[in-house]
Amino acid sequence: MRAFAQRHARLADLAASFPALLFALAVQRNRLDPACAVAAVIDGAALAQIAALANLPMWLRKLPPESFVRPIPHLPDGELFRRQIANHLPRSPKLAPTWLQLVAEAAELAHEPLAAWIAREYVRDPRQVPLARLRRIALWAWFSAEPATSGHDLIERRWTPDMRIDAAGSAAGDWQTAVALHANLGRQPIADMWLRAGRMAGYEFLPLDSMFAITEEAKAMRNCLRTYGDGLAHDQTRVWSVRKDGERVATLQIARRYRDPLPNIVQLKGPGNSEASRELWWAARQWLHKHDLSQVVIKRRSWGTAPLDRESWVSLWRPYWFAKRRIPDWLPLAPSRAALEAL
Repeated sequence: MRAFAQRHARLADLAASFPALLFALAVQRNRLDPACAVAAVIDGAALAQIAALANLPMWLRKLPPESFVRPIPHLPDGELFRRQIANHLPRSPKLAPTWLQLVAEAAELAHEPLAAWIAREYVRDPRQVPLARLRRIALWAWFSAEPATSGHDLIERRWTPDMRIDAAGSAAGDWQTAVALHANLGRQPIADMWLRAGRMAGYEFLPLDSMFAITEEAKAMRNCLRTYGDGLAHDQTRVWSVRKDGERVATLQIARRYRDPLPNIVQLKGPGNSEASRELWWAARQWLHKHDLSQVVIKRRSWGTAPLDRESWVSLWRPYWFAKRRIPDWLPLAPSRAALEAL
């Protein structure tokens, strides 16, 4: 930058009047030739005109030189955004580079409203912003505004600009869990539930064999059943709903235990993961042993080997790919467990 500024006094003046513009002209950016903007500076053109030639928002004029440590990315510059961002500029020069990168990434991954929001939240408390989970939050926020998509259908709490970062992170995490269940199970019910539905001692045992059934059970019973997608896809476990007089009373998990090749009851929990009664445990045992367990063959897959449902994967992400006009390497066309877990 020093060598570039020495080329002309008017270029050097930018160090005081518009540091971001001096940086943008001195440090090469992709697909942008600064020659016209440099000539405009030397000719004495207005800063707004030069910034337009350099494809640089005027709101960057308020940032200190310490903000720029890498080529300036494409940044949002809508009329509403310009008014909002003025209230959320970083107070500390040390925070400015990360703040600027977050704003750029949020706009690219989602939209300008999220960029203004992340700017506000990072300034409010930088330690609370999960930098490694920005993609997850951005995808969740983007689908929050797209009601005609399956990604939106999986959202329980939509993103709104008045949310705090902790609430947003929690809601985005819940959404990612629903996405994982959707990608693991697809739209078809689980073909082999190992056991049969039935009644015992006044209790009814019903299979939770689809994404819809599992989601409904998890909501009604206030448990973490939606996180079982991996285990179900890898044939490590099966889950059942226990009801009495039509009401849900417990959630039952069946799996192998230790070296035992036969199915066992590994969990039986009431609403909110409360302890099930002794009576219910006895009924569940009786129901289980009504089956000829010697004929139940559980062939567990090794972790990571069960394929995700391709149809669900593509239908889920297609609207985002089309809107962004690209398929990013972190959200590939082929279903990927690594990509899903990295969100």
